[in-house]
Amino acid sequence: MNDQSPSNTQQPQEREVRVWDSFVRLFHWSLVGLMIISYFSGEFEFEIHSYSGYAIFGLVCLRVAWGFLGSHYARFSNFVFSSATVLAYIKSIIRGNPKRFLGHNPAGGIMVLALLVTLSVTTLSGMKLYAIEEGEGPFASDNQISLVTQAYADSDELDRHKGGIDEEAEEFWEEIHEASINLLLLLILLHVIGVAVTSKQHNENLVRAMLTGNKLPIK
Repeated sequence: MNDQSPSNTQQPQEREVRVWDSFVRLFHWSLVGLMIISYFSGEFEFEIHSYSGYAIFGLVCLRVAWGFLGSHYARFSNFVFSSATVLAYIKSIIRGNPKRFLGHNPAGGIMVLALLVTLSVTTLSGMKLYAIEEGEGPFASDNQISLVTQAYADSDELDRHKGGIDEEAEEFWEEIHEASINLLLLLILLHVIGVAVTSKQHNENLVRAMLTGNKLPIK
């Protein structure tokens, strides 16, 4: 008679390793929440929109600093690869046999950089617009029109600065802001698709990993 208990016959579960530190996870999910708030408040809640933009810019600055000072998998040196390596990895994804990485893979790494740059352009152009239209924010002093300038300006220039607003500058920064938002939405879509495809190809839940910070080791 075999009296061995079921617990003794079970294979031990493979121990997970910590990949994403607390800051990376907090940054990621805070950024998701703030971007949702910022996107849906843009047309109706200007004050909420501006404050969420400041918060996003602050997060981006902290993430850049953490890319040099943070834990191993959070550092840029761990996931910034050459263009040839990124291209080869994307081709391997298409073929269905990509190499598994514990941290960001080459495609994920270039996506992180692209998102950080685009978020910076989006928030900075938004601050510039805020300064032009409302005369507030960190760039407000750049848009003050002196009395001397107004006194000697011709009629066309006065029309452009009507109400203290430079309409040409406003239009320029508005186009930059809208273009960067559209690019950001495209990058987010590609990021979500990439997470879904990679999760399926490696049979792992990357969303769960960003919640818990843990992943199974590479065999």
